[in-house]
Parts: sequence; structure tokens; C-alpha cells
Amino acid sequence: MSRELKFTVTADYDGRRVLHFLRGSAKLSSKLVRRLKTFDDGIMLNGEHARTVDAIHTGDIISVNIPNDEAQAEAAEYPLDIVYEDEDILVINKSPFIAMHPTHNHQGDTVANAVAWHLNSRGKSAVFRAIGRLDKGTSGLIVCALNPYSASRLTGNFKKEYLAVVNGILSGDGVINEPIIRPDARKTLRACGEGGEPALTRWEAVSSGNGMTLVRVNPETGKTHQIRVHFSHIGHILVGDVMYGDCRTDIGHQLLHCGKMTLTHPVTGEVMTFTAPPPEEMQKIIAEISGN
Repeated sequence: MSRELKFTVTADYDGRRVLHFLRGSAKLSSKLVRRLKTFDDGIMLNGEHARTVDAIHTGDIISVNIPNDEAQAEAAEYPLDIVYEDEDILVINKSPFIAMHPTHNHQGDTVANAVAWHLNSRGKSAVFRAIGRLDKGTSGLIVCALNPYSASRLTGNFKKEYLAVVNGILSGDGVINEPIIRPDARKTLRACGEGGEPALTRWEAVSSGNGMTLVRVNPETGKTHQIRVHFSHIGHILVGDVMYGDCRTDIGHQLLHCGKMTLTHPVTGEVMTFTAPPPEEMQKIIAEISGN
């Protein structure tokens, strides 16, 4: 989907070049700048076509016109719980029963397919750019960047908070600081082990009962299966996580939910916080823990 962004040149860029401003103050990636240069209206200075070598002055208006994406996932109708949407980002409360991206096991039944359908129904299109993915079986908030500028600005500029139900009784809080390895390259299974990628998870017990604990989790890193692996490693496997050894199959997924996300909007700079409730089956077990 096309997007026009306008920037006003500040005094500290007076007399410098368009490129300096785009890469500096506007924070466009070099890849995006190169792409914009291929379009007549890609980069405009005070309403006229501009070259990246052109000089700029205080108060000048630089406009960039990010073109429509040429490719997207195949559109397929699937219900989405949309929490927030504007020209630059789409925030979704993901179901645990849907995968993020098409694979050989999932064709037409992923978030990427559903987002394509949603955008197409509004006369829009965009490459699926999910910033911070969630495993199939994990529910909660994800943010999709609707253009490459938003994607580059969002990367690393958001925080997630999860709720998880684990087996066993925990109290207080703690930190799990264990590297994560992939023992078999042919499998998605991860484990803690020497020589792995650094991973740090902070947790706080919220309530416990019926042999389970509800924990609030703040991962400092974002490794694949990080929360699931870390709690398995300390002997508290997530309830419903059969991949990592839990025997409870009636739920159909691990009880892990991203319920809170804070991000800085890539265009407006506004700090935004979103929340979303866990799925119904997880809420029922949380109620069991608390005795309600």
C-alpha cells in the first residue's frame, strides 16, 4: 500500500544534502532510499523531484512516496481480532490455533493469508511484515508493519509482556539466563545448552493452585521458543506444551499469551500500549488456579 511521509528540515541540517536528512533525521534505511530513487515522485523537495545530492535548508519540506508492495501472501478469508489499525501498523490479537506464515504444513490458513484478505477488502495491499512473531499455539498481540519504513522503525522498538500457565508451584520472581541451542537442525525443538544464543527471561508469579502457577513473563531477548524452553529447563513446563513434555493434550496448545505490548509509533513517535485478553480456554484455567 502506498504511503506519503512528509518531513520538515531542521536547522541542524541546513546546507546539507537530501541523503543526509533521509538517512539521519528521517531514519530511512539505505535500501528504501535506493528504491525511492527509482521513482519520479519517490523523493520530493518542496513539491519538486529531488536528487539525494541536492542541498536542503531549514524549513524545507521533504516528501517520500513509498510505493505499493508488489507481492503479498495469497489472500484467504479468516477471522482476525484487530486491536488497532492505521496507515502504518496493524495490531492483532492472534488466535493460538493459527500459524504466522505459510509453510508446507500451512497453506492459506495463516495470519499472513488473513491479513492479505483483510487489506484487500479495503482496497489495500502490503507484504506481510510481522515484527516479533508468535509460535503456532501461542496467542496474543502481534504488530504488522504496513510499509518498509514502519518495519525498519519498529524493529527493536517494542516490548512484550506475556502470561503463561506452568506446571508446579512458583512464588516470587526470578530470572532465567540460559543460552538456547537447536540440537537437531531438522527439527524446530530447542533446548538450553552451552554455545547457544544468549537468552534472558524475567518472570513473576501471579497466583498458584491446582498444581499450576500463573506467571507474568518479560523476555529480554526474542529467541525461538524462548519462554517455553526456559520454563521447561527449570522444571516448570508450560501447561499444554506437548512439544516440551507436558502430557495434557485436551487444551490443544501451550498456555502462553502475549497480553501487553508497548511500542513507539514509527511515524508519529507516540508511545502506544495495547492489551488483549487470553483465549477462553486459558481464562478458564486461570480461574481454576485462583479458585474462582
